[in-house]
Amino acid sequence: MAKRIRYILIIALTIMVCWAAYAAFFNSHNGQGKAVRGVDTASVKVSAVAGTARRTIPADAWEAPAVNTIPPGNAGEMIRYGREVLMHTAKYFGPQGSIARISNGMNCQNCHLDGGSRLFANNYAGFISGYPKISQRSGKNQPPAQRIVDCFERSLGGTSPDTTKREVKAMLAYLKWIGQGVKKDQKLFGSATERLAFMDDAADPLKGRQVFVAKCQKCHGKNGQGTLSPDKISYTYPPLWGNHSYNDGAGMYRISNLAGFVKNNMPFGATYQNPRLTDEEAWNVAAFINSQPRPHKDQHQDWQNLHTKPIDFPFGPYADNFSEKQHKYGPFAPIKAAHKHK
Repeated sequence: MAKRIRYILIIALTIMVCWAAYAAFFNSHNGQGKAVRGVDTASVKVSAVAGTARRTIPADAWEAPAVNTIPPGNAGEMIRYGREVLMHTAKYFGPQGSIARISNGMNCQNCHLDGGSRLFANNYAGFISGYPKISQRSGKNQPPAQRIVDCFERSLGGTSPDTTKREVKAMLAYLKWIGQGVKKDQKLFGSATERLAFMDDAADPLKGRQVFVAKCQKCHGKNGQGTLSPDKISYTYPPLWGNHSYNDGAGMYRISNLAGFVKNNMPFGATYQNPRLTDEEAWNVAAFINSQPRPHKDQHQDWQNLHTKPIDFPFGPYADNFSEKQHKYGPFAPIKAAHKHK
């Protein structure tokens, strides 16, 4: 009997030691791209990218107002409707739109995540406070409604909505509400997309294709065609190239913008605090996506002042002697250095 008890105790002790070793190994490898069921990601101190520290958000960072604080009455109704149109644009203006059929089927929210409330995802925090302003791209003084028009003609690959109608007025009401309290020229943490450090070499579309297949293809499709929602009116996951994606006049066609966006938001579940791609992977996958075919927009009137033209704008002419290819894929540091000495 005593021998049997000792035998059982030895087995139990062995199991406990093995389990402890497994747990230690598992914890040391946690955060390398796979979600751990039951773990509060806010308490994880290691980024999902192996070997990088978890990034923190400043205490004074902008935070979108809660939706339940939208006021009652007619004003609140306009704000809520504007939010709805921005989040489900295709329902109203897509190929089967109920208001007009003037866009490619993407939603404004595809580039301005969570209704324009997320950090480093093109949020709307400083939108209204920044207008009217002189657009460096057009050289003209723009009201905020013109920025909506630009998005329709570029990111949504379509034509301008009627800016006098209720839909555009409602979008502006929502944009004013979400940016309440933000002052003109106020510096905001997390606005636009993150400016990633330049790589020493050019971004590589071939390496980016490997990232796309491993991390993006499941949602956005083998051919970048996106995933249609069950109602077939809009996309659950937007197309990344092809006829229904943003055209080459969109801000996302500059790979610095796209790289910063995917770094903090892709693949699904990534955040600024817990990115799932390295900077190099973000640059390369952006290069791959923007090397694929998409609609062309005539941009010969854009950036008439060549000295204000972004260094990663992929169409000439330029105020330097670098090629269009280098302006598209990099390396960008030599271009920036050359501009500083002028």
